[in-house]
Amino acid sequence: MNLTISGHHLEVTPALRMYVTNKLDRIVRHFDQLVDVKVLLTVEKQKAKDGRQKAECNIHVKGSDMFAESSHADLYAAVDELVDKLDRQVVRHKDRVQSHHHAAPKRLM
Repeated sequence: MNLTISGHHLEVTPALRMYVTNKLDRIVRHFDQLVDVKVLLTVEKQKAKDGRQKAECNIHVKGSDMFAESSHADLYAAVDELVDKLDRQVVRHKDRVQSHHHAAPKRLM
């Protein structure tokens, strides 16, 4: 899995990088076939304080791409919401990919 964490108008500190990595481990635990993960953390320059911190993530898995974003006043809370959204998408994708067909019963003669 290739993990890229970048910041826009903010410096990605080692503590923030570790926090995002630990949170993304939850997604890997559900579905381990992730090819590429790109996380963008942003501080927006707007006057309203609500939703000023923004977290976005693109996940590339075999067969599809997933995107989620979250805004919150606190960056750590935005990352938490982001991971919750991604977790739901990944579990749903895994459910679609898995085969739900049962083997045909053998005939006894």
